[in-house]
Amino acid sequence: MTTKTIVAEARERVERVASVVRRIIGVPDYDRYVAHLQANYPGTTPMCRAEFEQQRISEKYSRPGGRCC
Repeated sequence: MTTKTIVAEARERVERVASVVRRIIGVPDYDRYVAHLQANYPGTTPMCRAEFEQQRISEKYSRPGGRCC
C-alpha cells in the first residue's frame, strides 16, 4: 500500500463516520440532498446550501410536540 492509498482510505472512513454522526444528531446533509435530487429528479435545480439549511431548520422547529424540552 502506498501512502496515497492509505490517506485516501482514511479520508473515506472519516467522511463515512462524519455522515453517520450528522444523521444521528439531525444535521442536514446537503450533499446527500443534491445526489438524491440528481438521481431522482434530473433537470431540477437544487436549492443553494443556505436555503437548504434554512428550510431544514424551519421544518425541525415548526412541528409542535416534536421536541421533549
